[in-house]
Amino acid sequence: MSHEHVSNIGRIWKVFGILSAVTIVEVYLGILKPDFLFMNDFLSMNLLNWIFYALTIFKAYYIVYAFMHMEGEKSSLRSAVVFPVIFLILYLLFILLTEGDYIYEVFKNSTIKWNF
Repeated sequence: MSHEHVSNIGRIWKVFGILSAVTIVEVYLGILKPDFLFMNDFLSMNLLNWIFYALTIFKAYYIVYAFMHMEGEKSSLRSAVVFPVIFLILYLLFILLTEGDYIYEVFKNSTIKWNF
């Protein structure tokens, strides 16, 4: 009873390539800040930030998928692990953006001054 050792070098390079490509896109967009993304708002935040959030969630999912060996599992287990985490991240993002916008409006429209 011997187990055959399978080399994962190709898989590692594929994961490295995909994560590097997404990171390069993020850095490229962060340096250039295209006006059509930076100046247009959606839900009180510019489109460039939405793209950053989407790419970050994609990278987080892919890291879980690749390094926690979720690609070999059934899709129901993958969904049970990944969907709650994505939901919690989106919920946290919603709370932070909503409360941050509220605090910004309070300081902008009141006599309370920015002292920080």
